[in-house]
Amino acid sequence: MELSSSILLTVALAPLVGCLLAGFLGRQIGRVGAHSVTILGLLVSCGLSFYVLYQISMGGAPVYNHNLYTWFEIGKYTASVGFLIDRLTAMMMVVVTFVSLLVHVYTIGYMADDPGYQRFFSYISLFTFSMLMLVMSNNFLQLFFGWEAVGLVSYLLIGFWFKRPTAIFANLKAFLVNRVGDFGFLLGIAAILYFLGTLDYSTAFSTAPTLVGKTLTLSQNIHWDAATVICILLFIGAMGKSAQVPLHVWLPDSMEGPTPISALIHAATMVTAGIFMVARMSPLYELSSTALSFVLVIGATGALFTGLIGIVQNDIKRVVAYSTLSQLGYMTVALGVSAYAGAVFHLMTHAFFKALLFLGAGSVIIAMHHEQDMRYMGGLRKYMPITWITMWIGSLALCGVPFFSGYYSKDAIIEAVHDSHRWGSGYAYFCVLAGAFVTATYTFRQMYLTFHGKERFRVEHHHGHGHDQAKDEHAHHHPEHADVSGPHAHAMTDDPAKHGGHGGHEPGVLEHAPKESPWVVTLPLILLAIPSLLVGAVTVRPLLYGSWFGGAIRVDEANNVLGEMAREFQGWLSTGMIGFTQLPFFLVLSAFVITTYIYLFNPAMAGKIKSALKPLWIVLDHKYWIDDIYFAVFARGGVKLGRMFWKGGDAAVIDGVLIDGSAGMVQRIASGVRRIQSGYLYHYAFAMILGLILLMGGYWLVGQ
Repeated sequence: MELSSSILLTVALAPLVGCLLAGFLGRQIGRVGAHSVTILGLLVSCGLSFYVLYQISMGGAPVYNHNLYTWFEIGKYTASVGFLIDRLTAMMMVVVTFVSLLVHVYTIGYMADDPGYQRFFSYISLFTFSMLMLVMSNNFLQLFFGWEAVGLVSYLLIGFWFKRPTAIFANLKAFLVNRVGDFGFLLGIAAILYFLGTLDYSTAFSTAPTLVGKTLTLSQNIHWDAATVICILLFIGAMGKSAQVPLHVWLPDSMEGPTPISALIHAATMVTAGIFMVARMSPLYELSSTALSFVLVIGATGALFTGLIGIVQNDIKRVVAYSTLSQLGYMTVALGVSAYAGAVFHLMTHAFFKALLFLGAGSVIIAMHHEQDMRYMGGLRKYMPITWITMWIGSLALCGVPFFSGYYSKDAIIEAVHDSHRWGSGYAYFCVLAGAFVTATYTFRQMYLTFHGKERFRVEHHHGHGHDQAKDEHAHHHPEHADVSGPHAHAMTDDPAKHGGHGGHEPGVLEHAPKESPWVVTLPLILLAIPSLLVGAVTVRPLLYGSWFGGAIRVDEANNVLGEMAREFQGWLSTGMIGFTQLPFFLVLSAFVITTYIYLFNPAMAGKIKSALKPLWIVLDHKYWIDDIYFAVFARGGVKLGRMFWKGGDAAVIDGVLIDGSAGMVQRIASGVRRIQSGYLYHYAFAMILGLILLMGGYWLVGQ
C-alpha cells in the first residue's frame, strides 16, 4: 500500500498550524489554548509519523518520492516541493516528532511563570515544522529551505529572553557561525547543479558516478576533484549546523535559551541535521575518500577535545552541552569511515538519552530556583527521586555501559573505526577511545555533584524582608530580568565562597527546600528513560547490521566496515555480555572508580588535582582560546575593517572627493567668475580691449 500525500502533508503542516494559532492568536486563546493547539498538532504529527514508519518498514509500502508542487522552472532547471519517504526519513520523522512532543509537554511545567509562554510554544512548533521539511525533502532546494528555517528559529529561541545581554550575544553568535557553514553548503548545492544539472536527489544520486574523473579547474596547475569539492562544501554546512570543530563555538553559548530548547535543538533535532544530511548524501560521499578522511579527522577532534572542556564546567547545562559536542563528533567519525548506518543509529539513541539529560537538568534547575551551578547542589537524590533515577539511566546510556542504548551505538562506532583502513582512522581510534574515558569522567562528576554527597545549599525562610524576597521571587519567576554574570563566571573558581551572586539571589540560598518537579516535567523524563534503556537492544540488529535502510544509504563494498562486523554479530544479549570484556568498558569503569573516590569519599582531592594540573585547567577553562581568537580576528577585525572603509572610503573618497570635492570645485569656479562682475566701466573696457587683441591674435595665427 502506497503512502498518501495527504498523510505526509498533515505530518509536516500540523505543527505549522499550531505555531500560527499560538503565535497570532496567543492573547485570544490564552496559555491553555496555546499549549493545547501546539501539543495537539504535535500529537497528530507524531502519531502519523509512527504510522508511516510502520507502513514503510513492516506494511510493505514502497519508497515514496513525489513532487507535490512546482515552485519555478527556468530552462531545464526545476525547483519543486516534494517528499522522499524511505526508511531513513521515516526513522528521523519519528525521532523528531516524538522528542518534540515530549518537550512541548515538559514546557508546560518549565515555562509556567514566563510572560512569553505563548510565544515560546509558537517558536518550538515552528522549529518542528522546519525540521520535518528538512528531513522529508526530496531535493536540495527544499533541504536548504528547511536548513535555513531551523537556523532562524534557533536564533529566536536562543535569544528568547531578549532582555538578557548574554542571550542576545549567544543568539547572534549562533546565527553568524551558522552563516559561515551555510555559505559552504550553498556553494556545495551550486556545485551539484553545475556538475549534475539537477536539484533532485534521486536524479543526482543516479548520475553521481559521472562525477568520477571530472575536475574543477582553478588555474593551469590546480585541478580539484569534483566529487571531493562537492562533499567537502556540503560537509562545511554540516560543520556549522552540527557544531563540528572549528564551527562548534555557538553550541555551548546557546545554553542561554530556556532548557526545553536545549533538549529540542541540541539533543535530538537541529544539531543532528548535518549528520542526517551526510548520511542522505552517501552516494556522493562514497566517491571521495579524501572528503571522508576530512570528515573523519574533524569528527575525531571534536569527539575528544570538546569533551575535555566538559570536565571543567560547573554549569549543569554546559556539561551536557559539551557532551553533545563530543557525541556529535562520534557520529561524524562514523560517517568518515563509511559507517553511515552507525552514525544514524547513534543519532537515534543519542536523541533519547541526551534529551533526557537536558530535561533532567531543567528539572534540577526548577527545584534549585534557577540555580545552575553544580557547586551549590549536592544530595538532591532524596528530594527528587524520579529525576535522579531517570538521569542515571541517561548518564549510563551516554557513557556506553553495556545493555544501555548508548552502548550498542557508541561501541559499534569505536569498533568500526578500529576496523577501518581509511587515512586518519588511527588518530580517530585514539580519540574515540580516550573520549570514552572523558565522557564517563564528566558525566559521573555531574551526577555526584548534583545528586550525591553533602548538601551545599541552605534553605532560608524569609520573614520581614519583603523587598529582598520580592526581588528574589521576581528574578526566580522571570529569568530574563535576573542579573547575569559574564561568560566565564561559572568556571572561575572551584570555591563557591569566592563566587559572586547570580540569578538575582545569593547563590546556594533557597527560599524553600527543593522538591520533585510536577508531573508535566517528570512524565517526559520517564518516557525518555524507557527508550534510553531499551531502544538500542531492540533495534541494533536491523538498523546497524541488517540492510534495514535499504537503498537510502549506499556503501561501496570495499568500505563496508559494518558489513564485516555483521558477520561476528550474535545478537544483542551476547554483544552486551562481550561489552564487559572490551577496552571501552574498562575505561568507563576506571573513570567511575576515580570520580566515585574523589566526589564521594575525598572531595578535597578535586582541588588538589586542579592545582597540580593548573596549566591544563586554564587551557580547558578558556576553551583553547578559540572563542577569544574568533573575537579578536573576526569580530574586532570586522569592526576595524569597517572603520577603515568608513574613514578611508566613505569619509575620505566619497565625502571628501566626490561630494564635498565637486561642491567645492563649483564654489571655486563661481567665486572666480563673480570677481569679473565688478560694475566698474574701466574693468569692462579693459576686458573688451583684451578680448579684441586675443581675437585678432587668433586670426593672425590661423592665417599663418
